[in-house]
Amino acid sequence: MNETFDVIVAGAGPVGLMLACELRLGGAEVLVVERLTEPDMTIKAGGINVPTAQAFYRRGMLPDLREQQNATLQRIRAAGLFPNAGNQRLPMAGHFAGIVLRTDEIDFGDPVFADLGPSADVVLVPQQAIEAILAQRATGLGIEVRRGVELTEFDDDDTGVTVQLGDNSVRTDWLVGCDGGRSTVRKLAEFDFPGLDPEITGHQAVVDMTGAEGLRPGWNTTESGIYTNGPTPGRIVTMELDGPPSDRTTPVTAAELQASLRAVSGVPVEITAVHSATRFTDNTRQVTEYRKGRVLLAGDAAHVHSPLGGQGLNLGIGDAVNLGWKLAAVVRGNASQALLDTYTAERHPVGAWVLEWTRAQVALMRLDQRSKALREVMTDLLATRDGSTAIFKRISGVLHRYDLGGGHDLIGAVAPDLELSDGSRLGAHFADGRAILLDLADSAELRTIAAPWSDQVRVVTAKPVAPRDLSAMLIRPDGYVAWAADSGERDGLAEALRRWFGDKS
Repeated sequence: MNETFDVIVAGAGPVGLMLACELRLGGAEVLVVERLTEPDMTIKAGGINVPTAQAFYRRGMLPDLREQQNATLQRIRAAGLFPNAGNQRLPMAGHFAGIVLRTDEIDFGDPVFADLGPSADVVLVPQQAIEAILAQRATGLGIEVRRGVELTEFDDDDTGVTVQLGDNSVRTDWLVGCDGGRSTVRKLAEFDFPGLDPEITGHQAVVDMTGAEGLRPGWNTTESGIYTNGPTPGRIVTMELDGPPSDRTTPVTAAELQASLRAVSGVPVEITAVHSATRFTDNTRQVTEYRKGRVLLAGDAAHVHSPLGGQGLNLGIGDAVNLGWKLAAVVRGNASQALLDTYTAERHPVGAWVLEWTRAQVALMRLDQRSKALREVMTDLLATRDGSTAIFKRISGVLHRYDLGGGHDLIGAVAPDLELSDGSRLGAHFADGRAILLDLADSAELRTIAAPWSDQVRVVTAKPVAPRDLSAMLIRPDGYVAWAADSGERDGLAEALRRWFGDKS
């Protein structure tokens, strides 16, 4: 056992790679291990929400996202199902239990959509593209990713973790399981994982088919379930509500997909080829704590739910962005392990919310008369501007915030992406992974207070292009505001710096 690392990340999907990149940016030595020998190209999430796009933007990866979105839009136009697809937005802004939210019914003039910056319209990026972007970034940061390596056991002895990787034993200070809903790390560490058993069978696939002229584009509710057609060529989703699949491990066949699509749509399509396919259910579970000793969980390893609303990828990226800078600070000795307690405190409520919203959507999809009546009510509500906007604000992620205490409205929220007088935007200043003290009042006193933390907190002094009452913000590496002041105040800044970046006295 000669090899040692600060952190071993189990799982090289988007969550594991994002976490590894954040850890490396924070100065940690990271090893990523992955059971699969090649990236999993099975069709998964088809888009991202605003916080995910903002996280990539802060690290300089927005151009990569935009390139992938443009390619997706080209495929959508080629399919011809949505001929009015614009440069950035589709006619549908999302859905709730298959009830479509129309883009032209969303009030984008709502104040919560202000100051989101250039990342706000970058949403049509599939999960495979996200993983490819992060894999390239990990390579650029010098992160070692070992594929075809299975983690079989580990021992947390309170001073570190000995991890068995195939025939090799490796030592690490910390182990993070980002290894999916059937997480080996979660099972071996015996995390409590309560929740509800599944009651639906879902399929998602990319296929070739004939006789599809009778399939309506987008989300469709029928007497037998729900199906989608598009928006990219050959993409289908079916959901049947008569129980979970009897077997989730065997390959999905063309016959299985054809039977499901015919049953739900009533259209006699013939599926002639399957390019990618997966089953899913509405199994909903969440660990009670995201950390046990020196073992932590992120992404689907910490929470599983149905893919309704496309929240899974976004939830996992949020976990990685929240945990990465904190664990790196602990590794470097800039913070005590108490900082890691804030990971569960901040991320568990977000995960719990996602589980509740996916459960609610399944309830609206049921085929009994009472559920159908409730669905009619929700359909009428979501046909209104206020109803559509209210739901979209939640599923787009723009309302996400943490309870960090403090008296300013911005504390706990994502920092507004202000346009600054030097021609930059605030979000562009986070590329090196450090926190930012944004000094809008040119205050020497604030800069003096922050000076002891200069290795972790960079001061940006500039004026906002648009007049603001705001005079200063302390923004964590993950983009969330830790302290803010409206009029040259300094009270609370030193306390916030100590809380998040260690005591320098």
